[in-house]
Amino acid sequence: MTLQQFINVLRSRWITVCVTALVPILGAVAYTLTQTPLYQASTRLFVSTTAGKSVSDLYSGNRLSLDRVVSYTQLLTGETLAQRTIDRLDLNMNAQTVAARVTAKSKPNTVLIDVGVLDPSPVQARDIANALSDEFVTMVSELETPSRGATPEARVVVEQRASIPGAPVVPNKKRNLALGIALGAMLGVGLALLRDKLDNTIKNPEALEEVAGTGVVGYIPFDKKLATDHSISFDTDNSATAEAFRKLRTNLQFLAVDNPPRLIVVTSSSPSEGKSTTVINIALALAEAEHNVVVVDGDLRRPRLGKYLDLVGSVGFSTILSGGAPLDDVLQKTKFSNLTALTSGPIPPNPSELLGSLAAKKMFSDLRAKFDYVIVDSSPLLAVTDGAILAAEADGAIVAVRAGKTKRDQLAHGIGMLRDVDAKLLGAVLTMLPTRGSGSYSYNYYYYGGSYGDDKRDESSATS
Repeated sequence: MTLQQFINVLRSRWITVCVTALVPILGAVAYTLTQTPLYQASTRLFVSTTAGKSVSDLYSGNRLSLDRVVSYTQLLTGETLAQRTIDRLDLNMNAQTVAARVTAKSKPNTVLIDVGVLDPSPVQARDIANALSDEFVTMVSELETPSRGATPEARVVVEQRASIPGAPVVPNKKRNLALGIALGAMLGVGLALLRDKLDNTIKNPEALEEVAGTGVVGYIPFDKKLATDHSISFDTDNSATAEAFRKLRTNLQFLAVDNPPRLIVVTSSSPSEGKSTTVINIALALAEAEHNVVVVDGDLRRPRLGKYLDLVGSVGFSTILSGGAPLDDVLQKTKFSNLTALTSGPIPPNPSELLGSLAAKKMFSDLRAKFDYVIVDSSPLLAVTDGAILAAEADGAIVAVRAGKTKRDQLAHGIGMLRDVDAKLLGAVLTMLPTRGSGSYSYNYYYYGGSYGDDKRDESSATS
């Protein structure tokens, strides 16, 4: 994974990173708040040994003191000294508890020992530290005196006595919070990378071309306005969405210069991939270029075009195929110039048979003769075979693929169905491409890298 890909993953899955990171951080805060505050009082001990006046004796005495320091640090944390301290202060504690709260450290090559004592009470921490140091001085004197009345071979002096600590050392708020943030960041980034690795949806043009085996003829940005109003007013709209459909119109006209496709079926592998909205706006973009265009609702199971274009849906495609009315009687003018519509009509019990009938072929032949372009909305490929049947009779098919939702295996299966019926695949349209996050990079690159590079017109808009 490149650095750019890593950054794109973090941008697209920042919610996952933040939510995951929040759990260890909150855990660190909760742990800190529930801990009993402990104060630490410290003393410093100096270790010396009896030595002669010669250089050799001084050196031997210094080495002996250094050796004693190592042993004394062990004695300072032992239960024997702890019990003597308890007896001296008359504490209501046991030796194990006191010993566990005592730390003794010595710096390398020195005869100094730093003693620390933890306690919930700052005053008691000071008292225990001082009493323990005093008792240790006595203990060392007893241990290092070979016989009564003799001079001790080593002695300990309390070089620095303890004072009342001003602030608790436990919990360490900064350290706990830093650990929580570090752990949360690692878990969040790790989970984001794992989710991205396991995500088998189509998120960019490269993945789409790899799976579909065809070129991408359009990149349509996500636009929440198209969720309610599925058509763009190309006469007045110069937004990024409108420009994307104009670019798609241009690409369609150059797919085959000598014999450009005029009967085009738009399909998708699954529902909710922006197929119907794409059909309407492809037709409107062609109509803007002074072409006479008709849109046909070939989805005889869940029709959408009549509702989206505010047309009468009681007569239409199925009416013609069943012989209920001639073509001219059911064609409807839309509110847009140069755009006519043929709705689906009543939902028949046998859509697949009707779409594959001779009546359907004749109807499409008549539409081709009347209009410059015939744009057909079909059913999703994986749901039923209707889309493949229509694509086989058309000049070509366009597959709508929703960025971040269409799965690779779904798209591959849908493309396979088109190839099985020898349908001509014109290309794919990547719909609902995010304008922010990882997908936005691809969109901006393909649409704003050249002449649109300085165009700031409504880049925040997007399409369905």
